[in-house]
Amino acid sequence: SEFVRIFRNEVFFMEPKDYIVKKIEGEYATLKDKETGEELFIALALLPAETDVGVHLHYEMLEYTVVKDEK
Repeated sequence: SEFVRIFRNEVFFMEPKDYIVKKIEGEYATLKDKETGEELFIALALLPAETDVGVHLHYEMLEYTVVKDEK
């Protein structure tokens, strides 16, 4: 039903996720979900300024942040 589809989308947008930037083409980046392997095509304007290929991103509460590599 339409309600279920909207509800699932809302949950998707609120659920914390971790991504790795796979490629950047023009003003868009392709992110790969580290858990599921699904890819997401997103505007660079929505990502942190230091976003680059290979960077790890964390998504939570409608915001992307760079995950610094642990030593």
